[in-house]
Amino acid sequence: MSKFPWQDRPENCSDVLWRYSENPIIDRYAIPTSNSIFNSAVVPFEDGYAGVFRCDNKAVQMNIFAGFSKDGIHWDINHEPIQMKAGNTQMIDSDYKYDPRVTFIEDRYWVTWCNGYHGPTIGIAYTFDFKEFFQCENAFLPFNRNGVLFPKKINGKYAMLSRPSDNGHTPFGDIYISYSPDMKYWGEHRCVMKVTPFEDSAWQCTKIGAGPVPILTDEGWLLFYHGVINTCNGFRYAVGAAILDIHEPDKVKYRTQPYMLGPAEIYETVGDVPNVVFPCAALHSHEDDKLALYYGAADTVTAMAFGRISEIIDFIKENSL
Repeated sequence: MSKFPWQDRPENCSDVLWRYSENPIIDRYAIPTSNSIFNSAVVPFEDGYAGVFRCDNKAVQMNIFAGFSKDGIHWDINHEPIQMKAGNTQMIDSDYKYDPRVTFIEDRYWVTWCNGYHGPTIGIAYTFDFKEFFQCENAFLPFNRNGVLFPKKINGKYAMLSRPSDNGHTPFGDIYISYSPDMKYWGEHRCVMKVTPFEDSAWQCTKIGAGPVPILTDEGWLLFYHGVINTCNGFRYAVGAAILDIHEPDKVKYRTQPYMLGPAEIYETVGDVPNVVFPCAALHSHEDDKLALYYGAADTVTAMAFGRISEIIDFIKENSL
């Protein structure tokens, strides 16, 4: 089994999620061409970990790159972006790729990302080895972001969360779920979660979006998500979590009223886009009751936080809207 990345909770810290003391784990200039490396996805792979990373170059062109790690903390990221091959489609060109997620389903690793096709939509690809990637049909029409697959089929169908949006820096957004029999045709769209009234939970009153791949627990699907408030100084992104019904994941059982991780450290409050923590991946070990959360900080660097799965679930239930 891969060595699980972990750091114990600091003394005098009562937070349900605590930051890695050596954050950020990936600097903005970790490869020669990069302006920033953030909002990236990680999964166990062979005797370590593999990831798909958002690397914006110094022309601020957005693309995704593969990377590898023995311990989940120290990363070697390829210097060239992923070159897609044809999967179930010949349409593999795109204007940009950003904010990937990765999950293993059945026999391969599936990658989703925000894909530039006449505006943002959800791109899909699969890989067996993180060397060759095969692009599939886009899941949805523009405009959409935050496409996140469930790690197993639900009632015999692939399931994906997404956040319908517009073509710009969307001032709105709720989380929906869609289903597919074949990872090509998507339908049965259902609303999962909406933004909250300002007076009930202001940190998530402007827009919300799914974060890491949902984690199956005895209580239901554990979903981390980002929430946004539009302040006098612009958008502020924080992290919350919800528990969805196992068999009907459009039903929310619990959802956090307070955020669990918000921008506070200098690498979260200062950067290309200040005041952003944006979760895209989470490693978990039910046996050891451990969770490692990867998040983009200030749209500039990649950071980590840790938590106990049991404590996170208790926190969600005890602080639910």
